[in-house]
Amino acid sequence: MIRIMIVEDQAMLRDSLTMAVDAQPDMEVVSVLADAADVTGVVERAQPDCILMDVCTDNDSSGIVAARHVKERWPRVRVVVMTGMPDITFVRQTREAGADSFVYKNVGTKDLLAVIRSTMDGYSTFPIPKEVDLAAGGLTDDEIEVLRLVCEAKSRKEIAAELFLSEGTVKRRISEILVKTGYDSIMKLAVDAVAKGYIVPRLKSE
Repeated sequence: MIRIMIVEDQAMLRDSLTMAVDAQPDMEVVSVLADAADVTGVVERAQPDCILMDVCTDNDSSGIVAARHVKERWPRVRVVVMTGMPDITFVRQTREAGADSFVYKNVGTKDLLAVIRSTMDGYSTFPIPKEVDLAAGGLTDDEIEVLRLVCEAKSRKEIAAELFLSEGTVKRRISEILVKTGYDSIMKLAVDAVAKGYIVPRLKSE
């Protein structure tokens, strides 16, 4: 029986993960937490074989930091880090922390359970990080202009005023940008776009 600890701050997802794991004949949930900072204080008592750890949890605690602490103190415990955020640095950070596997939350339950089982068998699963490519994403000039203003920390209202659009149109364009690039957060895309030099924010004159 694989003893699982689940660390997830979203109550609905936490409950569904618990139900899915407990429904397996070879798994059982032994602890459920919302804050990754609490993990090390519970591992000794719960004695999990595997920890399913979210990257960002309650109180801004980092699942990757918690994973590092767990692997340093209890190297036998397998750690599967998960996230719904597209930040491409998370995969590298997870490897460096010593965690055993990494999955995105858009995987199906069947695939997630397969990753847990294979991780327990000694195999590591890490996706190939997806690089942002605005050209390949096929963004129009208007969409790139919206993204540029997001990179300049403009609010949706400010973007609408500057481009003479309604806020609804700006919202729709942002949604289309996310669909084309595969990101689920416009701010994450903006950070990557600036970091990689795809967008160079205009500096204020004052």
